[in-house]
Amino acid sequence: MRLDDEQRLNWLRLIRSDNVGPRTFRALIARFGTAAAALESLPELARKSGRPVRVASREEVERELAAARRFEVSFVALGEPDYPAALRAIDSAPPVIAVRGETAVLARPMVAIVGSRNASANGQTFAGRLARGLGEAGFVVVSGLARGIDAHAHAESLVTGTVAVLAGGHDKVYPAENEPLLQKIVGRGAAICEMPMGWTARGRDFPRRNRIVSGLALGTVVVEAARRSGSLITARFAMEQGREVFAVPGSPLDPRAEGPNDLIRQGASLCAGVDDVVTALAPLVEREPAQKSLFDADDLNDTGEPLWDEFDWPEVAPAPVAARAAYDPGLYDGGGRADDERGRFPAQMEEGARIVAGLLGASPVDVDELVRGSGLSVRVVHTALLDLELAGRIARHPGNRVSLLAS
Repeated sequence: MRLDDEQRLNWLRLIRSDNVGPRTFRALIARFGTAAAALESLPELARKSGRPVRVASREEVERELAAARRFEVSFVALGEPDYPAALRAIDSAPPVIAVRGETAVLARPMVAIVGSRNASANGQTFAGRLARGLGEAGFVVVSGLARGIDAHAHAESLVTGTVAVLAGGHDKVYPAENEPLLQKIVGRGAAICEMPMGWTARGRDFPRRNRIVSGLALGTVVVEAARRSGSLITARFAMEQGREVFAVPGSPLDPRAEGPNDLIRQGASLCAGVDDVVTALAPLVEREPAQKSLFDADDLNDTGEPLWDEFDWPEVAPAPVAARAAYDPGLYDGGGRADDERGRFPAQMEEGARIVAGLLGASPVDVDELVRGSGLSVRVVHTALLDLELAGRIARHPGNRVSLLAS
């Protein structure tokens, strides 16, 4: 499934609108079927929720597309063939990624190498050797283009393939000193980001970037990291995403070894060389990552602050199994089935909301149970929950559960 130019523009408009992050994007597509319909409905939904919203204009996105063309950047949507399969499998997968370089590299198995910006000489040497060895073993090395360990991992895997994940836009590289390295990376590998052209990275953008770094990879290796390092955020994302985590042990006298040593105590695999990583990941290389539906999102705001200022609209339960590996074309822009079903919503939704509300109580219940117990379609149940939440009648709980609020 590939979006046409108009559909891609609408997807970009939706994700570039204020307070729309990955979770809200999925909720809106689940509710309205197409990005175009969601854009039309955003102002009214925002009015009902009492929060104003700025909807990205067509002209704004057209300017971004023109700027992207100047940098030879293409936009790949969630569910399209060029979208990395491993990244598509995470709960907070970006709806659209901007790719510069060789998109073919995104289809190969990847390993993330991350670590301290203020890396030791030994740490830099180990990261370089590890990156070269992994490349020779057939893996693409992914990292965040930061100073220190990241930069050395990229530099030593240029020949075999490396992917840089940017925290800002493609035209706002951070740190600027790594711009020459980035030019080399996109020659044989790729650079990706989810932020708009012209976006300068801010503090919260780095954890966002980190969950993409770990999401692209089958495993993440932490070479050096202090206890409050951003590299440990990447490791935690990898754990939450069900990926392998490796840590390179170090001297207890070196603060840069505290993070990896702690990870090993917590159950991460010890990495003393390339073979440790290759052996552990070999069984996973041929295994297709378990895919999440476009309409399945868990709250990933465990970094101490939310990664996005999103509308608090519902998480969406998994689509039927058949839709998980390749998203249901009927739910994409241009799909007829979504439009047909959305046309029936006015007649169904009042009754659907009544039935769903009748099944709810003070104790949280799984949304899948509501679908089975109500006899309604997944789409109708989630639309009813959205309306009930906007009306302030239900509360959301971890694990895709909901409960009825006291009136």
